[in-house]
Amino acid sequence: MVITTASQSALSGIHTGLKGLRGNAAEIAGADQINGTAPRGLTAPLVEQIQHATQVEASVKVLQTENRMLGTLINVKA
Repeated sequence: MVITTASQSALSGIHTGLKGLRGNAAEIAGADQINGTAPRGLTAPLVEQIQHATQVEASVKVLQTENRMLGTLINVKA
């Protein structure tokens, strides 16, 4: 796979989104949430989970689109 600027941006978006998902999951499952002493309630991390998941999905679509474009270019050149 050729690493282009689009690929780098997409991979960075996937990495950042997954990191955010892991962080929010840990915050949601943490003892502070269970005890009711968390500085933030459940709403903020749950909303952020949706945002991070959307970021990952969008970044994957960028990679898929780039792959389709490269495939088309290769077919045109062949």
